[in-house]
Amino acid sequence: MDSLVGITPITQDVWHLPFPVGYVYAVALPDGGYAVVDTGVPGSAPAVLDALARLGARPGDLRQIVLTHSHLDHMGSAADLADATGARVLAGAYDAPVIRGAAPEPPPVHTPAERELHEGIMAELADAGLPPLRHVEVDVELHDGDTLDDWAEPVRVLHVPGHTPGGIALYLPESGLLFPGDIIGSGGGRAVLGPFNVDREVALASFRRLAALDGLETVCVPHGEPIRTGARDVLAAATPERDWL
Repeated sequence: MDSLVGITPITQDVWHLPFPVGYVYAVALPDGGYAVVDTGVPGSAPAVLDALARLGARPGDLRQIVLTHSHLDHMGSAADLADATGARVLAGAYDAPVIRGAAPEPPPVHTPAERELHEGIMAELADAGLPPLRHVEVDVELHDGDTLDDWAEPVRVLHVPGHTPGGIALYLPESGLLFPGDIIGSGGGRAVLGPFNVDREVALASFRRLAALDGLETVCVPHGEPIRTGARDVLAAATPERDWL
C-alpha cells in the first residue's frame, strides 16, 4: 500500500497524495515545514515521506499530523510518521482515546449496501498484507471552534460527529477550502455522504453543517475526486439522505 500514483496540487500550499485506499493531503506551512491531513493505511509512511521529499521536504520538516478521525485508513501510518519525523499528532478529542489505543473503535452501523462494500474493502486490505496497526499518542486534542494559527491562513476546527464520535473537519475560510474527513465523499460528479457511520442521522447533520459553510469553494475529500471549484453548489445539490441505501 505504499505506492503513490502522483502528486496533484490543489492550491499553491496544498497537494493531493492518492493511495489505493483513501488520500493524504500535504500542506505547506509558513515556516518552511509541512503538515499532513491523515496518513493512509498502515505501511503508507514511506510513500508519504517520499512525496514530501519530492516537494523538497526532509523528514524533520513534517511538523503536524492532523487526523480527521480514528479509522484505519486515516490514522494507520501516524505512528510511523511521528517516529520518523518528530511531528506532533493532532486529532479530535473524542476520537483521541481510540487513536491512542485506550478505547475500542466504535463499530459502524451498516446499511445493506454499505455492508457489501465494507466486506469487499476489508478483503482487499487483508489480501494486501498490511502491517499491524500501531496506535499513537495524540499531542493536541482538538475541539469545535479551535483554530490552527500556524498555517498560511487561520484554520477553523469543526467537530463533525456521526462517522466516528470525534471526527473533525478543517475549514480555511479565506480560501474556501475544506478538509471534511469521511463525512463527505465524491463520485460521478456528485458529493455523497461518506459510508460506514456509527450514527447515520448525526452524520447527515454534520454533512449539512459543512454544506452550509460560507464561501465554500474546494473540498479535499478523502475518497473520490477532490471537488476543485463551486463546492457549495455541488453540496447544495447533494442528496445524502438517499446515499448507500
